[in-house]
Amino acid sequence: MIGKKQWQTTFMQQLGQGMFVATLFDRLPDIVFSVKDIQGRYVWMSEACVSRCNLLHRDAAIGLTAFDLFPAPMAERYARQDAQLFRTGQSLLNALDLTLYPDRSSGWCLTTKEPLRDANGRLIGLACISRDLFEPSRAGMVSEGFAEAIDYMHANLAAPLRVEEMVRRSGLTSAQFDRRMKMVFQLSAGQYLQKIRIDMAARMLAESTVQIAQIAQIAGFCDQSSLSRQFRQFTGVSPRQYRALVRS
Repeated sequence: MIGKKQWQTTFMQQLGQGMFVATLFDRLPDIVFSVKDIQGRYVWMSEACVSRCNLLHRDAAIGLTAFDLFPAPMAERYARQDAQLFRTGQSLLNALDLTLYPDRSSGWCLTTKEPLRDANGRLIGLACISRDLFEPSRAGMVSEGFAEAIDYMHANLAAPLRVEEMVRRSGLTSAQFDRRMKMVFQLSAGQYLQKIRIDMAARMLAESTVQIAQIAQIAGFCDQSSLSRQFRQFTGVSPRQYRALVRS
């Protein structure tokens, strides 16, 4: 009797349609899915993305870059995100990005990008999923200042961030900032900051051999005990137990 891992590998190899996942996203008009190579060239995109790029067929996007398909400010931001992912090998989670809706009006979306590796572990591209924030966009709940504050939060986790600093960077009042956080992320500003720090720690525990005390520092926790306490609160296990679990 074959093992579960071998059975899984054999099944996936039999599919013969490497991008079968993309057809699932074709059924979701409010979600854009795409795959790029390490030069930022499109390999595949969902029908929602084809429509927003004003293309007749998805094959027309093959080999193009964001600069061929989107307004320059959007393309420049997407390219910076891609370059950071290719440089670090780290995922991009919940970035607030400008997007084009099917009617060609502009709005905001939440973007996540994951690195893609070949069988030898070599980084060869990325997969991107963007979910429309149609209602928050139409209600004016997302702005460039708000997005910049979220970017700053993600880029400076090791710093002693304070919600007051995020509010100042957003150009909003404290109440406005918190309302927008809850509408977009379903979390308060403090809860969101705690979540992305835990997310960072979890990724490092799973993907690196960095000592837990150093992970605590990089993710912005006071010390290892603070990370352990909050990590257990979120996941039910200690950082050490989590690392052993995901590696087993």
